[in-house]
Amino acid sequence: MPRPTAAQLAYGSATVVFATVAMLLLSRTPSGLGVALIGMVALALGLLVAMTLPTPAARRSAYDPAVRPPVPAERREHSLRR
Repeated sequence: MPRPTAAQLAYGSATVVFATVAMLLLSRTPSGLGVALIGMVALALGLLVAMTLPTPAARRSAYDPAVRPPVPAERREHSLRR
């Protein structure tokens, strides 16, 4: 499993904090069970946001033998004559 990027951690954490504050202010729950439920929902939402962010593509090295440039036609014909 790849490690999360800094952007994924930042967006997920910010989502958890803001979702928790917003839900607590909107629900005005006095019970500990309600606060715990809101916290769990905010954590799930933060995880969802962090995992749906696109990850950067893997960088290729300067020399990749799997990717070869096309050979011009005149060089192909010349090499076939030898």
